Amino acid sequence: MMETYEGGCHCGRVRFRVQVDLAQTAIGECTCSICTKKGILHLAVPRERLEILSGADALTTYTFNTGTAKHTFCRHCGIHPFYNPRTDPQNYSVNARCLDAYDPQTMQPRRVFDGRDWEAAFARQSADRAAKR
Repeated sequence: MMETYEGGCHCGRVRFRVQVDLAQTAIGECTCSICTKKGILHLAVPRERLEILSGADALTTYTFNTGTAKHTFCRHCGIHPFYNPRTDPQNYSVNARCLDAYDPQTMQPRRVFDGRDWEAAFARQSADRAAKR
């Protein structure tokens, strides 16, 4: 069932709202260096289901390597509430830990993406999706 969640950064300048079905959308964890260091728990959200409520002017972006992923964070407190992932740059990955209703008991990661070996992992993921069609 689609539900609405709100969240934000630590200082409260950045606030957002998302619509997501947590029963159908697995929270994920990535093993790449930046996701590991940020401690992000990924919640894939289509672009049209994320609304920035406030603080768009407080956001800044960090890119590295291919420059495809846009790692957005609050320039005041440094928290990364959401970003555009390399695997799906037209949409968002919301940091589930930034949701106001985040519950570590019920919002555990159900999938792990091998971001340390991104190219091979993405190829496997793409092949798995194609095989399911």
